[in-house]
Amino acid sequence: MLLIMNRSMNAPAAIPVPVRLAHLPRQRPGTVSAVDWDALAKPEARRLRELGLDEGVEVELLHRSSFFGGGPIACRIGRMTVALRRHVAAAIHVTPAA
Repeated sequence: MLLIMNRSMNAPAAIPVPVRLAHLPRQRPGTVSAVDWDALAKPEARRLRELGLDEGVEVELLHRSSFFGGGPIACRIGRMTVALRRHVAAAIHVTPAA
């Protein structure tokens, strides 16, 4: 989280900075800001597009597998709950909700 001082109020104002979906705090919604399509295999990218995942879509991380830190994650995309491989989730950049 980036903090910027508001000179008129002398209070820090938090500006959400995009993070990778795999690093989004659990059960905190966010909006997809970018997808690194080049980091994904063609079938993976096609499947994400079929699921409706693109910039502007709301997502939420529900669960991270503890399988050696590289297991799948469960997330909500719109009204769907889907499991994504960790490297796929790392290609999705999300701006956390304020």
